[in-house]
Amino acid sequence: MLKPSAVRRDLRLRPVRPAGWWFDALLLVGFGALTVALARGALLGLDLAVREWAYAHHPAPIYWTARVLNFLGQGGWLLMPIAGALGLAVAWRARTVRPLLLLAGAFVLLYLTVGPLKVLTDRAAPSSDLPPSESVRIFNDLPPTEYDLSYPSGHVANAIVWYAVIAVLLTALTAGRLHPTVHRLIRFAPPAILLVTTTYLNFHWLTDGVAALLLGLFLDRLLHRVPWDDLPLPGRLREWDRPFISYP
Repeated sequence: MLKPSAVRRDLRLRPVRPAGWWFDALLLVGFGALTVALARGALLGLDLAVREWAYAHHPAPIYWTARVLNFLGQGGWLLMPIAGALGLAVAWRARTVRPLLLLAGAFVLLYLTVGPLKVLTDRAAPSSDLPPSESVRIFNDLPPTEYDLSYPSGHVANAIVWYAVIAVLLTALTAGRLHPTVHRLIRFAPPAILLVTTTYLNFHWLTDGVAALLLGLFLDRLLHRVPWDDLPLPGRLREWDRPFISYP
């Protein structure tokens, strides 16, 4: 069992790869540039072409395989419960509340970014009954009954953030014995699968998924920078104030 640290380490941001803030800035600039391009009408033809190709290539075996794989991005009843169960297991085993801080941080970051952006951009889904030239638009003025939360893709953003959290918690639960290849597969395979499946199934436009990749990677890097083991906690939590893991 891990013991409480006698001396708290200095509160410093954890390193990420690639190092520095330049990559974070690049991700935000890419997200902003993509959003502006869509608002000005660029890339809408690409989205429409991908939509039409997907509708024309739906053989049953591939379609239903994609439907099943797409469940990997369900945040409310899959990713958060799994991450929550792992967080509680790590917290109980290590006698620390710090894994719960990681869970709360991931939830808050997603809640404060992806949701508001979806509402602000007001974009319909590719499967909308509206004329394609209308549904593909961003910053649209959609009817109250129309689905208008496509941009960016919540499935892809959820996958990037929550599977990274799951990988960290699994590493802690296995005392660092999780193989690096398995760690990378958990982190990177689901977002890639979801980018493909949400686009193929016409749940999201292609650019919805690309935007979510840019935003999700930025949020993931923010979570990795936070020194979860060193954040100050109230004194009454002293018996449950232990480090649980450092990011690999």
